[in-house]
Amino acid sequence: MAIWGKKNKDKDPESREDRKKAGLIRGLWQKFRGIDWKNPVNRWKLLFVSLVGCIVVFGGGYGVLTMTNSPTFCASCHEMAPEYSTFTASAHNQISCVQCHIKPGFTNMITHKMKSVKEVYYHVTGVPEQIVQTEEEAVSNENCLQCHSKNRLVTASGDLKVNHKGHIEKDIPCITCHAGVVHAKMATRGINVEEVRGEWTKESAEKLMEKKYLRPNMGTCIDCHDKVNNGEKPWKEAAYNVPPNPEELEKKLEEKSKEATAKVSTEATTEGENPEAVAAEHDVKTQEIILQAIGKQKKDVKISMECKTCHKQTEIPKTHQTVNWSNNHGRTAVQLLDKCVNCHQDSKWVRAIPKEDIMSLLKMGNQKVKYTPNLTLVKDQARTNKFCSACHADRPSGHGESDQWLTAHADKAKTATQKSECMVCHDREKPKAGPTDAKAPTDVYCQYCHRTGFKSDGK
Repeated sequence: MAIWGKKNKDKDPESREDRKKAGLIRGLWQKFRGIDWKNPVNRWKLLFVSLVGCIVVFGGGYGVLTMTNSPTFCASCHEMAPEYSTFTASAHNQISCVQCHIKPGFTNMITHKMKSVKEVYYHVTGVPEQIVQTEEEAVSNENCLQCHSKNRLVTASGDLKVNHKGHIEKDIPCITCHAGVVHAKMATRGINVEEVRGEWTKESAEKLMEKKYLRPNMGTCIDCHDKVNNGEKPWKEAAYNVPPNPEELEKKLEEKSKEATAKVSTEATTEGENPEAVAAEHDVKTQEIILQAIGKQKKDVKISMECKTCHKQTEIPKTHQTVNWSNNHGRTAVQLLDKCVNCHQDSKWVRAIPKEDIMSLLKMGNQKVKYTPNLTLVKDQARTNKFCSACHADRPSGHGESDQWLTAHADKAKTATQKSECMVCHDREKPKAGPTDAKAPTDVYCQYCHRTGFKSDGK
């Protein structure tokens, strides 16, 4: 019996003219039905054609996947210039983009390719203002563990002691700490916007790939550990690990601005929303963290934030081991302020990264600026730096009782150097209210008593 059977010409309702009018697909189908499949040669021909067709289809598909997986393909769109140039200047430039940005597995690969069709649409219809990684497409631990071992305890520099396995087992994403390892946190810094994409070259990327943005941000460690000590798990929120979308952030800022305007108009501002109260609360929190770091506060602390907990090579400098260092370090600070702020700089403990101007960064590069001893700069640092205020906010032990000190402090402020040390905490004249003036730790100023001036300098 024939596979397809034969039609009776007498019962065939189609005429020869109707068959001539048949379309290409219908004509091929009729020819296919007319083949004698009992003939072994025809079956072998079908097998050969099917094999060639599979090779063409699957080979072509593999070729397309390979091409779209290559960093060169990613660089073909000019809006990807910042990402590609920083990639070429990073330590990960020997692997492909998809090894980080697509989860392992063929299904994940195909799914991602289908979703990425919208990126082609965006490229053709108009370039987005800023490319930001979404929460759904954040780099997963699976990607990192393809190359890196979770058993690593010491960092490549040899200084940090980090229990990577413990963090991973807590489901803490690697990018919580290592968000800038390839692209130097461009989106967070705001330097991959459309206006400056033409400035992105490999040479400019090398200037912008500063170590402080490539390495884990200590502010992230401090912020996360502080939240854990307060019973929180911040990494559970995907938004904690990826930079905010500029468009969404702008909308939120507009909404907050409208809300603030409405509150001011109705005079409904509460004490908790007072800017001064918010700033004071922030200062208190920063002060508590610093006291933990220097080991003076250990109560109710689940994760220690002392420097030696994570840093292997952190030792007390020899200058700090001199007699009466706490009362005599001012002179050293004037000479070596740049070294002092390497550790004693509370701004480095902040997780948030301020926006930057790419043109200024390209002109300056990442070159180090040589520090010149500057008393005014040291005084301002001592007044605004929370590390300094941890001690300078308290009355020094050397001042003794107030009534005795008033009559005995003249011998302590004879030379210009001695006076400069006094001026770290005190102002000569009555402080003027202003947003740019660094507030002194005390409201006691010299001319409050010395209203006729000073004999030593005629002032």
